[in-house]
Amino acid sequence: MALSSILIWSLVGGTAGYMAEWLIGDVRTGCLSSIFIGVVGALIGGWLFIYLGFSIGTRTATDVVTSAVGAVALLLLVKFIRWD
Repeated sequence: MALSSILIWSLVGGTAGYMAEWLIGDVRTGCLSSIFIGVVGALIGGWLFIYLGFSIGTRTATDVVTSAVGAVALLLLVKFIRWD
């Protein structure tokens, strides 16, 4: 994987993770955790959008939205399991 791909995944993942944490509210993690949440959220969001039949485009902004939706789903699942 090229360095530019890793940087783009990190930027999109970090942005999506931060947006998801902001939307959920009381979740605060570090920078690396936000990137991890965003990247895993991208996988979940991509699967979820394909499963539901949504297609919102192919630009970077839509990747961030898809990743953020998946990251929110991930954080809600973790919050439900932890039962805070």
